[in-house]
Amino acid sequence: MPNKSLIVIVGPTAVGKTRVSVELALKLNCKIINADSRQLFKEMSIGTAKPTMKEMKGVDHFFVDDRSVKEEFSAGIFEKEALAILEEEYKGNDLCIMTGGSGLYIDAVCLGLNDFPGVDSEIRKDLMLKLASEGSVALFNELKKIDPAYAREIEENNSQRIVRALEIYYASGKTYSSLRTGMNSKRNFKIQYIGLELPREELYDRINNRMDDMIEQGLFEEALGLIEYRDINSLQTVGYNEIFQYQDGLIDKKEAIRILKRNSRRYSKRQLTWFKRNKEITWFSPNDIDEIHEFLMRKLHT
Repeated sequence: MPNKSLIVIVGPTAVGKTRVSVELALKLNCKIINADSRQLFKEMSIGTAKPTMKEMKGVDHFFVDDRSVKEEFSAGIFEKEALAILEEEYKGNDLCIMTGGSGLYIDAVCLGLNDFPGVDSEIRKDLMLKLASEGSVALFNELKKIDPAYAREIEENNSQRIVRALEIYYASGKTYSSLRTGMNSKRNFKIQYIGLELPREELYDRINNRMDDMIEQGLFEEALGLIEYRDINSLQTVGYNEIFQYQDGLIDKKEAIRILKRNSRRYSKRQLTWFKRNKEITWFSPNDIDEIHEFLMRKLHT
């Protein structure tokens, strides 16, 4: 499909990816694949800043609100389903937009996932026992020594990714980040990357204000309503973990809010670290929609 193109719009949380993607989709008359590892879950809306019907402006979005947190999902499943959607979309349209802040999901579709080495069940068992006895932070500190590049890109409480990276290392002697660099599946469509960024202080102000809005909309109530699922990986994320700590009596509400904002800012930094690895991304301000559109028109017609 030499004339088919996927426009990939990336950037940190709160930078304005939804608004830019929707405006471009309206200009280009195409649909949007949402590459966010949490917004696809029906039960998680406020804490994931899921786009509202008003914000989507009638543009069709895939992977928004389409399954339950109780269902298994992964970057591998996302890759398979997203590629199937693209194949169907390209039957009637030359363009599709993919946008989101989940770097692994973006890479899965654009580059493909590596066939990582098999892992002996005893290695996983030992790591899971250590996770249960010492917690995710201890394993995260271990990962920082073994694979600092990957540790900079994930949250210290994301036990699933931490355990996965450690078990791959102990099984093969190779780091997750070194194996991942081999990701380069051939796709039968063109890919054009657009990155959105803002000055740090402006972005951090947006993040803080968004968190205040989330709390006013009922973030605490949403998280506490999901507490029975707290051990599911999809809920081991910024915006929910901190409220679970509050519910456990480990911190008060004021401290929970402070940590929510801090962890969201740290998450945005990790997102940028991930995306800045990709030298094919052309970076713009989210306020420059006309310039982005003109840039895409030039690229898509060359």
